Amino acid sequence: MTRVLGRISALAVTLALTLGAPAHAADTIRIAVQKTGTFSWELAAIRGTGLDKEADLSLEVTELASTEAGKIAMRAGSADIILSDWLWVSRERAMGAKLTFYPYSSALGAVMVPASSPLQTLADLKGRKLAVAGGAIDKSWLLLQARMKHDGIDLKSDATIVYGAPPLIAAKALDGEMDASLNFWNFCAQLEAKGFRRLASIEEILPNLGAKGAVSAVGYVFDESWAASHKDAVARFIAITRKAKQLLVTSDTAWDKVAPLTGTSDPALLKTYRDRYRDGIPRRSIDDEEKDARVLYRVLAETGGRDLVGPAAELDPGTFYHAIPGD
Repeated sequence: MTRVLGRISALAVTLALTLGAPAHAADTIRIAVQKTGTFSWELAAIRGTGLDKEADLSLEVTELASTEAGKIAMRAGSADIILSDWLWVSRERAMGAKLTFYPYSSALGAVMVPASSPLQTLADLKGRKLAVAGGAIDKSWLLLQARMKHDGIDLKSDATIVYGAPPLIAAKALDGEMDASLNFWNFCAQLEAKGFRRLASIEEILPNLGAKGAVSAVGYVFDESWAASHKDAVARFIAITRKAKQLLVTSDTAWDKVAPLTGTSDPALLKTYRDRYRDGIPRRSIDDEEKDARVLYRVLAETGGRDLVGPAAELDPGTFYHAIPGD
């Protein structure tokens, strides 16, 4: 009895000390996110289910107008994490900024045509008018060019190419102003919901360029020195993003929180967004991702030249972040 009372007394003292101690501050991570981007969907799932609090993280989110604004925030030191691609990270590393990359999504764009289009294969683009979103050194456009050169087709000279911003290209596709369009995946989803079909997705052509599987072109980007001093917080952040993605795979209800962020209430488009987002969730090891990124980097460097990759002919060895347990 004395021993039991002693244990109770010790427990009471421990509880008193715990309750009297100052509250532990959660680790803060500053995130810069494009307001209309899909990263905001994932963050909504994280916050809506309290995953951030469970992981003892405080996520300070700043919404920006564009991905370029996120890069500026990263360079200025006002954001800990942004979304970007490994190509930009490798280029920044070659110029002295030691950033690093962890996969977020393998969702890429596609060549879209109207449902009634006579075009059936990529070879049919020869002699046609093709609209390209993102400009002359857009990665998907360069990869498409590289793929077509394997078939002896130089799209830049064998087709009429028109460049424009993604929303403009999507609008002109709906107006029938071109034979086909190459756009980012979310704008392709909009066209798909309007009855357009995919002539080919960029994911489908990657094996022809040497990739072994789906490659995550977009990822979480952060400074490697910051990651080294916040290693546990980074691991917890990656863990909750995985949980959020899994939730968005298994629960249609979770999309009720995401739907208002997509800018549409159209059930067909919401379903297409959901399906394409799920398709793009990374499912491969970091080593496999990096091996394929190295292969595609060489393709992009050859096609896009120094204007695209900067001074580095090869993917920088530190581009991919390898410190997450189990990867």
